[in-house]
Amino acid sequence: MKQVIYLILAGIIGGMITLAGVVLMENQRIDSELVPKVQEVNQNHIRTNVPGAAYFSFVDAAERAMPAVVNITARGTASSASNGEQETENPFRYFFGDDLFGMRPNQPREGTGSGVLYSSDGYIITNNHVVQFAEELEVTLIDNRTFEARLIGTDAKSDLAVIKIEGKGFPTMELANSDNLKIGEWVLAVGNPFELNSTVTAGIVSAKGRNISLLGDGQAIESFIQTDAAVNPGNSGGALVDHEGRLVGINTAIATRTGAFEGYSFAIPINLVKRIADDIVKFGSYKRGFLGVSINELDSEYAKELGVDISQGVVIEHLFKGGSAQEAGLMEKDIVIAVNERSVKSVPELQEYIGRAKVGDVVELRVLRNGLEQDFAVRLKAQMQEEE
Repeated sequence: MKQVIYLILAGIIGGMITLAGVVLMENQRIDSELVPKVQEVNQNHIRTNVPGAAYFSFVDAAERAMPAVVNITARGTASSASNGEQETENPFRYFFGDDLFGMRPNQPREGTGSGVLYSSDGYIITNNHVVQFAEELEVTLIDNRTFEARLIGTDAKSDLAVIKIEGKGFPTMELANSDNLKIGEWVLAVGNPFELNSTVTAGIVSAKGRNISLLGDGQAIESFIQTDAAVNPGNSGGALVDHEGRLVGINTAIATRTGAFEGYSFAIPINLVKRIADDIVKFGSYKRGFLGVSINELDSEYAKELGVDISQGVVIEHLFKGGSAQEAGLMEKDIVIAVNERSVKSVPELQEYIGRAKVGDVVELRVLRNGLEQDFAVRLKAQMQEEE
């Protein structure tokens, strides 16, 4: 009897040892299968240096951009400001600081804005509306050094200006190609809102080639980059930069009913800024080429009227006698669809492309005429007595 009991106990103990071995081996197998998966997840989590990744940082971009953005203090009198009465009616308010309208003539006036160091020898790009009334200009760098500045030149129709401080070795930033900027890309706005120096905000590009009728009709060039990066009074003339810290635009305006940021801001693309700023540095003013036309934007209703099967482009409504377009053979109701192989879908796009060309440059226009595409080489002239 005792021998039977011993045999039973031995079988139970052996079974338990076998079961324990099986469980241990199974756990090891499960662990070995899980390890690679855990490592893979960890590796994916670490790779966050790609723009748009969950934990992407703008630290490097901000560090590259901030030293090149300056604070501008402009001092003058209210009487030296131009078209102030008209500005009060515009819902897209200039963001220069305090409400500067309705002041008594000759009353002392002071405001602050931003600027971007364009060259290491002290040329600074800003907005025309930041400096247009100024009799004195003072520039403060990120390291708190302060300089007197002088006005080099302005262009009211693009709202750009260039000022200069004396010295060498000033920090600058790399220029991007604003044509390559895509809707949905991250951007940073760098400036001095509400006199808070060196402020950085982030957003995305919401639209390109935006016309907000801020600068008036006629010769104005409005082809803004629209973003939702927060900008406020004092950001005017500051930098819009991409995720690599390269300059893509100059912040200029906000859409607002209160005078403060309400969701959208607008920047002049750097490709246009560079063209205008280079002329101002070299000549003291912008030497602009003109097509010599008046134009309208094509939409679906206008397309039906013209009997064409496209709904985007720019319609030539009138050619000025002796102008560039007339001499090249263009006609009224020609529809411009491309400039230098770049598609043109709107008036702001055409204005920007032509605005970036120089007097004497030949631009290739592709137009739709009587249902057929034709190419024309147009040599740009300087402004004539009539303007497009």
